[in-house]
Amino acid sequence: MTTQQTPAIRVQGLEKSYKKLRVLRGVDFDVARGSIFALLGSNGSGKTTVVKILSTLLRADAGTAEVNGFDVATQATRVRESISLTGQFAAVDEILSGRENLVLIARLRHLDDPGTIADDLLERFSLTDAAARKVSTYSGGMRRRLDIAMSLIGNPLVVFLDEPTTGLDPQARLEVWRAVKGLAEHGTTVLLTTQYLEEAEHLADRIAILHEGRIIVNGTLAELEQLHPPAKVEYVEKRPTLEDIFFAVVDDAGERTVGADN
Repeated sequence: MTTQQTPAIRVQGLEKSYKKLRVLRGVDFDVARGSIFALLGSNGSGKTTVVKILSTLLRADAGTAEVNGFDVATQATRVRESISLTGQFAAVDEILSGRENLVLIARLRHLDDPGTIADDLLERFSLTDAAARKVSTYSGGMRRRLDIAMSLIGNPLVVFLDEPTTGLDPQARLEVWRAVKGLAEHGTTVLLTTQYLEEAEHLADRIAILHEGRIIVNGTLAELEQLHPPAKVEYVEKRPTLEDIFFAVVDDAGERTVGADN
C-alpha cells in the first residue's frame, strides 16, 4: 500500500476510562488523506477524548492509533510534528493584530520569512483587510478563521478541529465552513468533531456517529441516508426556515448598502 493509499488516521479498538466511567469502548475508524472526516456526537459522547488521544495529549487504555503513519503512543514527537490542533475556543492574542499573531507563531516555529507566511494566510482566509486591526475588534467568525490560519503555520498534514463553530452565529459559522473546506482543497486532512448535524452534512466526506463510547455508524452521507427508510412524498408548499430567512435578509441588506455607496 502506497503512502497516498495509507489512511492519514487509523484508529483500532480505542478504549479510555476515567476511574469507573468508560468513555471509549472500542472505537475504530480510518480517515483518508486529504478528506474531511466528521466525528458526530452529543456532549459527553467521547469526541474530545478521541481528539486528545490522537493529538498525544492523552494516553489510551487500550487499542492503537496512528496519525500520518506514526503511532500516537510510541512516536508522539513525530505525530506532533505532522499535526495541528484547534480547540473549542479561539486561541488568539487579542492585544496583537491578526498579522502579528501569525508572525509570532511563525517565529516561534523558527520558519523563514514569517511576514510572507502571515500575508499568504491572511489572503487565503480573507483577512487581509483586517490584518492591521487588533484581534479584540474581530467578530467571532474572524477570530476562528484566524485561529485556523495560525494552526496551518508549518504546513501540518493533519488538522484536528474540535467543535470549531461552538457559540458562533449563523453568518460566522458559514465563514468557518468555507475555511474548513479550503483546507481539504489544499490537501490537508481534517478531522472535525461536532454536535451539529447540519455541520457534518455540509462539510464531511465521511461521517462517523459516536454514541456511548462506540462508533455506531460510519459512512458517506449517501450511505447514511440509505439507513433511513424513505419518507412518503407529499407535495406541499415549502416554508422557509429561519436560517433561509436570516441569510436572505442579510444578503439583501448587503446589496442595498453596496447600491447606496455607488
